[in-house]
Amino acid sequence: MRDHSGFMKRFSFSSLGRLMLVIFLVGPLLVRAADKPNVLFIFADDQCYETIGALGYTDIDTPNLDRLVKRGTTFTRAYNMGSWSGAVCVASRHMLITGRSIWRAQEASNLFSGKANPAKLAARKTEFEGLWPQVLKRHGYQTFMTGKWHIRAKADEAFEVARNIRPGMPNQTPAGYNRPLPGKPDPWSPFDPKFEGFWKGGRHWSNIVADDAIDYLGMSKKDKRPFFMYVAFNAPHDPRQAPKEYIDKYPLKRIKTPENYLPMYPYKDQIGNQHRLRDENLAPMPRTEHAVKVHRQEYYAIIEHMDTQIGRVLDTLEKSGQADNTYIFFSADHGLAVGRHGLFGKQNMYEHSTRVPFIAVGPGIKANHKIDVPIYLQDVMPTTLELAGMEKPEHVEFHSLLPLLNGEQKESNYPAVYGAYLENQRSVRAFGYKMILYPTAKKVRLYHLESDPEEAIDLSEDPSTADIQKKLFAALLELQKEMADSLDLTSTFSF
Repeated sequence: MRDHSGFMKRFSFSSLGRLMLVIFLVGPLLVRAADKPNVLFIFADDQCYETIGALGYTDIDTPNLDRLVKRGTTFTRAYNMGSWSGAVCVASRHMLITGRSIWRAQEASNLFSGKANPAKLAARKTEFEGLWPQVLKRHGYQTFMTGKWHIRAKADEAFEVARNIRPGMPNQTPAGYNRPLPGKPDPWSPFDPKFEGFWKGGRHWSNIVADDAIDYLGMSKKDKRPFFMYVAFNAPHDPRQAPKEYIDKYPLKRIKTPENYLPMYPYKDQIGNQHRLRDENLAPMPRTEHAVKVHRQEYYAIIEHMDTQIGRVLDTLEKSGQADNTYIFFSADHGLAVGRHGLFGKQNMYEHSTRVPFIAVGPGIKANHKIDVPIYLQDVMPTTLELAGMEKPEHVEFHSLLPLLNGEQKESNYPAVYGAYLENQRSVRAFGYKMILYPTAKKVRLYHLESDPEEAIDLSEDPSTADIQKKLFAALLELQKEMADSLDLTSTFSF
């Protein structure tokens, strides 16, 4: 910025003169702020890519997400990289908020934990100033969040306005686990308030998130700055609860058993998916088709209930007069198995757990359009920074989606997609295949995604795939270097 101190010392001003100077100095900033678009980011928890009706998944009704699909562009291959902990949402959200890839996001997360010496405090301050809402705030945005946070930095310090900051999940009760058992009555109900969870406090948490967003949209009109809204539902994370009328919309006869259903995943214990893992403990082991259908019934119901709340927010935005200058992004932190491959959680490298819905809506974005090249969901952060007219900060490793959205770019920024879970799993998706490595089980799994989207036919023992396995392993080793992944795969695998 130009130094006007000498100029001001040499002159005294009348009131009009001072006003003209303020306009001269600040006016361009106000104009630029007024030109910036609003951003509404809607974030779900545990929502798999296959849960939006308009994308061809007729098991579920999602009229309001369908609205977004028809109004905007859907990225059909959006991924989360994985996690350094069983709480996959923690890693996903830290990557999103910091803009860093998985292992560097873990380092950033660690800065916000516990007490810090002076050196760590300085690094923590630098990291805090690089968080998504902080960067946008410095560039003229009013920032707001409600709902699930699950990040070590404090939400009410990261955002200008924060309401009903929620933990990783609503409370679960013992009756909600290991159910329903064959031949026994189900001890749990998804619509009985006595089990608390989403009902704790007297009003479903998804309703409250929508209430907060609606109230803020009214408040934002009083501020000349553009807004950045981070609207984070805990749904459809378990306990998967919804009003009875939503459960009733999904009778078990409507629910299909997944094509890749298994009673038990053969390597579950070696890859960190033991039955005692919280997500996996929700249903009995071995799995039964009935249990899978009951859990999917509740999954679809809570998603449709969340969809209704999203509709309330979209309706309010349209009535507010701010919709024409607002970009809307919808995604989820990761997917969920809910019975696929004999698994129930997200602590695995299969598409149902790493792949998420991702929809972009706004001025200039094609309507009812699909882009099939791979992206990471965390690309939304630099996308919004570019919309705000900013250069991408050096620490941000993900890429803006605007070149893909406006047709300037056709190829993915990620010709190979990386995946990791603890020290137990690594994956790479490239050349039309996915390779999954289990170092602790000393096992390789290989799927041809184009001909086998359900990842049901393991080709790893097929001699004709030897060359592609070599290429995939080499690509994974390169990704490990790029991601600062220190796990040594070469001591266990050779191709």
